[in-house]
Amino acid sequence: MSSDNDAARKSVFDSRLFSSKIRSASAKIFPEGAFGYFLGPTLALLSNSVLAGQYNQYLTDVMKVPAWYLWFLPVISVVFVILGNILVGRLMDHMHTKAGKARPLILLSIPISIVALLLLLVFPPLNTGDNRVASLIFIAIGYNTWFAIAYPFYYTSHAALVNLSTRNGKDRSLLATISNATTLAAMGLTSMVLPLVSFLFFPTQNNVVVADRAYNAWKIVAVVMIAITAIGAIIEFFFTRERITEEAAATGVIAVKKAAPISAQAKVCFKDKFWILIIVFFFLYQLGGMLKNVSQIYFCRAALTDLTLNMTDGQSASAFIAMIGAVPTALGMVIAWPLSNKIGKAKAIAFGAILSVIGGAIGFIDPSSFPLVVASFVVKALGSTPAMYLSLALLADVLDHQEALHGFRTDGLSMTIYGAIMAGMTGIATGIMNAVLGAFDFSGMAAVGAGTEAFKWAMTFIFIGGETICFTLIAVLFIFMKVEKFSAYDHVAIAADQKALAEKEGREYIDPQRKMQLEEEESELSSYNSRREEIIENCKNKGVSPDDELAAFDAMINDKRKAEEKKKADQNAKKAAAEQAKRDKIAALPPEKKAKYDLKLKLLKEKESKTLSEFNELRKKAGRTAVSLEE
Repeated sequence: MSSDNDAARKSVFDSRLFSSKIRSASAKIFPEGAFGYFLGPTLALLSNSVLAGQYNQYLTDVMKVPAWYLWFLPVISVVFVILGNILVGRLMDHMHTKAGKARPLILLSIPISIVALLLLLVFPPLNTGDNRVASLIFIAIGYNTWFAIAYPFYYTSHAALVNLSTRNGKDRSLLATISNATTLAAMGLTSMVLPLVSFLFFPTQNNVVVADRAYNAWKIVAVVMIAITAIGAIIEFFFTRERITEEAAATGVIAVKKAAPISAQAKVCFKDKFWILIIVFFFLYQLGGMLKNVSQIYFCRAALTDLTLNMTDGQSASAFIAMIGAVPTALGMVIAWPLSNKIGKAKAIAFGAILSVIGGAIGFIDPSSFPLVVASFVVKALGSTPAMYLSLALLADVLDHQEALHGFRTDGLSMTIYGAIMAGMTGIATGIMNAVLGAFDFSGMAAVGAGTEAFKWAMTFIFIGGETICFTLIAVLFIFMKVEKFSAYDHVAIAADQKALAEKEGREYIDPQRKMQLEEEESELSSYNSRREEIIENCKNKGVSPDDELAAFDAMINDKRKAEEKKKADQNAKKAAAEQAKRDKIAALPPEKKAKYDLKLKLLKEKESKTLSEFNELRKKAGRTAVSLEE
């Protein structure tokens, strides 16, 4: 046994205490989707949502941080954010445990997050008198501990789970939809609720924030966020499973496989047009979204001051816009998954981007009109939903394609860059925002330049224009995103490579899906036997015969098994009937329509043949053998 295997066996994450509660071979909505991909991440992401939406106001209105520092800190910190994500990516590549390579880092993020939140909101002294230098130093340390270490440890690992969850495209799209809905849920809760209770965190007197009261209130916020973050990360860890990471052991090839060197991963990634397209997409998508988020409250203060709506401070307008915008975004979650199954993920994202551009144009008609701004926000929110919910699944397709062509995955480097973009863009957007605020001498509620027409249009271009420009570029980019056409061949090639490697090492090849199904059956049998033993032991303690209770338990299990078999038989019968109805419909076509159908079928087969030839040519360039769908 190799030293790598010995090290893996000794890992604390290999113990039963840290085993996943998910036993099913296929990904399911409950409990995996509900707990592991929605509830847990939503709770874990709340802290970052609070910081992304409110921390900048905390620095300007409570800590009275100077404008130059507000610009300097997030921009310079991007360097540390990138370094932090590189660290997480390499740790992920070298994490060889039964728990996977991403899930352990989610658990490890808990103590780091606790320290970071304490450094951010509890330890820094109030920025007054002799405390000014110490306050700025603590803010810088806390800011970088959170955004460069704690958040990458959690978020990059969390985002990688979709890529590692399953190779089933439909299941992966479903999990990606649920996973990305957590960002909406966390941001939506903070955007809708916090502005309405801002008087608790930003208490004012004569329209000016009372710094010492707000300062103490945010200490309580920090303690609450620590508890919620820890609970969310624990739930996500125990209710997720990395099926792709488990494939090496499942195929019987090797129990642990070293990750490809970062140089090899980089060589593959930077020559892959699909990878470059998806990374540029993430950059544009996150930049546009963060510009919108960090400027929302300031835009509402500057442009939406209709006294009849009681929105002079912008908080109420911001909360209302967030609540209205959440409706189409939630609706999009229901639409995105079936839409991607029908037309593909890339096309769904491209069409959504075009709709978002139209929404942005609506907002520029009159930025002072609250109805038009709401309409613009709603249309943009609906258009952005495919990008929000399907992008991680599309990234997984890209990584599968790389594995099929080159024989190894680039999760480490890819998630490093992805995580750096998703975390670092907060700093870049905040830096841009604060540079504009500094240019207008903006200093909290009593802003010098906030009432000017120039300031209103500056906020409009950031809040509406930034995201609109980004979605315009995304729509153009996705004309060239065609990785999904190779998905069927990718999966065949990966299985063929695994089988060839098993034969080369003199090991029996077992299909990963079949292996996981056997494990699921074994788990169910173990659970069944444990329950029988429990019944026998309970009856023994009571001094009664266990026969009747065992018979009732077996009858219940048999009824459940029969119901499942009937459900499966009904599904197969329904599928067979649909296929037969389709054949009957084709057979009944008039000669002219039958000829058109045959021609369409012929063109489709020719297209598939051309795609296969293109795929095998790519395999050949990478030094690998050709494959066919028959394999």
